[in-house]
Amino acid sequence: MKAVLMRGTGGVEVLYLGEHPDPVMGDDELLVRIKATALNRADLLQRRGKHPPPKGVPDIMGLEMAGEVIGAGTACKEEWRAGDRVCALLPGGGYAERVSVPAGLAMRIPENLPFEDAAAIPEVFLTAYQNLFNVARLAPGETVLIHAGGSGVGTAAVQLVREAGAVSLVTAGSREKIDRCLALGARAGWNYKEGAFAPWVAQTTGGEGVNIVLDFVGAPYFEQNLQALAVDGRMVVIGTMGGAEVDRFSLRTLMSKRLQITGAGLRHMDTARKIRLTRQFADFALPRFADGRLVPIVDSVFDWREAAHAHERMESSVNIGKIVLRVTGNG
Repeated sequence: MKAVLMRGTGGVEVLYLGEHPDPVMGDDELLVRIKATALNRADLLQRRGKHPPPKGVPDIMGLEMAGEVIGAGTACKEEWRAGDRVCALLPGGGYAERVSVPAGLAMRIPENLPFEDAAAIPEVFLTAYQNLFNVARLAPGETVLIHAGGSGVGTAAVQLVREAGAVSLVTAGSREKIDRCLALGARAGWNYKEGAFAPWVAQTTGGEGVNIVLDFVGAPYFEQNLQALAVDGRMVVIGTMGGAEVDRFSLRTLMSKRLQITGAGLRHMDTARKIRLTRQFADFALPRFADGRLVPIVDSVFDWREAAHAHERMESSVNIGKIVLRVTGNG
């Protein structure tokens, strides 16, 4: 099969479309013809040699896909048929014509969604859902501060917070991104280029602070995040785009506010846990995608032969929502 491969590691020039051995389908797996996949920050890190795939996973990038079932293993052939439209979270292998995926990770694509939209769902919505509901234990009426609000996970989180009956505040790097978040249901937004966000959070919440922080930035925001949290607040660190090393901070803040700080990540989660998460998310979200209450936010769609240009767009951080690759010539 064809796949987007790498000649070593480095810049976008290492990407090329080449031949790779076909995946082997297990008894409890589906073989899927990929129609679209989507970019994630982990892809950029993998391209640079800083985020290798888990053991046993093909060295093809791509943490999600949407496509058509080609075949089903003996343990799942009663539930799935050739031609079924599915999307799924992957440990890797999405930049390819075909992939094998545990049947428990497959979600049926609502009829109203094209493959390009469906490919924009798994990674960001599952990440947002896991960290809001299972890790941070979001409750109705609470307030969530979402950094990188215009990102794929950010735009997904804003919608999930809204559907949970809670309130979101966002930070982003442009008025356009903030306005998009407001249209999706955020209450207010702050352009981080205009200065510190902690005073704005205090003013916006009447000095109460937020119950939850979803942080993609890491070290540069750490101290302000602690300031922004309310008593019994929870911070979930999803990424470290700005750096991972925090020089020093006072444990007194954690103790006086009874704060909780948790790290997050889906790629190295075991398959059984991913399947439970997928089922939980599908029950909640698929009816909402079908009737339009939830929408995948697609920034742009590139032919997969233009994967280098797609990576450049993500690295520029101008995208609002997901950057999708359409897998063409894969009939």
